[in-house]
Amino acid sequence: MWGRAELEVLILADNGLTDLSPCIGRLARLTTLDLGHNRLTSVPDELGDLAGLGGFLYLHDNELSGLPESLGNLTRLRYLNVGENALTALPEAIGRMAGLVELRARHNRLTALPEGIGGLRRLRELWLRGNVLETLPPSLAGLRELRHLDLRENALPELPEALAALPRLRHLDVRGNRLTRLPDWLTALPALEKLDLRWNPCEPSGPLLDELERRGCVVLF
Repeated sequence: MWGRAELEVLILADNGLTDLSPCIGRLARLTTLDLGHNRLTSVPDELGDLAGLGGFLYLHDNELSGLPESLGNLTRLRYLNVGENALTALPEAIGRMAGLVELRARHNRLTALPEGIGGLRRLRELWLRGNVLETLPPSLAGLRELRHLDLRENALPELPEALAALPRLRHLDVRGNRLTRLPDWLTALPALEKLDLRWNPCEPSGPLLDELERRGCVVLF
């Protein structure tokens, strides 16, 4: 199979795979690769040789505890799903994946995000539900195209001011965190349409809620 250099789409999902041959790096024309729903504990560095990968990379629902820094070479990739694994960190080089518009890393063991994530200037959706995040990096301010940010079921005690720099953010989901207060700058997010605050210990202030709802933002708490 690895000699089929003309392959553009390769679907290996739900096959019980426990390892992936480094020879996969030879598939120079590959645009989409689906490795979801397997039992992979690692992926080879050669995955970063797939420079033509400009569509989708599915690695979700495996047993991955780490990702190679070589993923940063996939600068044309648009969609990356690494959810439902055992990741404790994302590679710093993820910030070089300049083509990403959607990143899904739900239900892992992430305690922090790399500073390099701020390099994803085209990112529109970031899904981080079900991790153990306690802080977010200041570099998130660089995600100027972000529309949807899912931080549900983490351990955030506060929202970082970096989020105030996101002019296109429409949906902010922070359900099930440890927020004790809400920052005033939430009312300065010009595109915010939905703010989900349920299952936090904070009590939203009247003026803040009134201002958001006056603008037409749906606030759930």
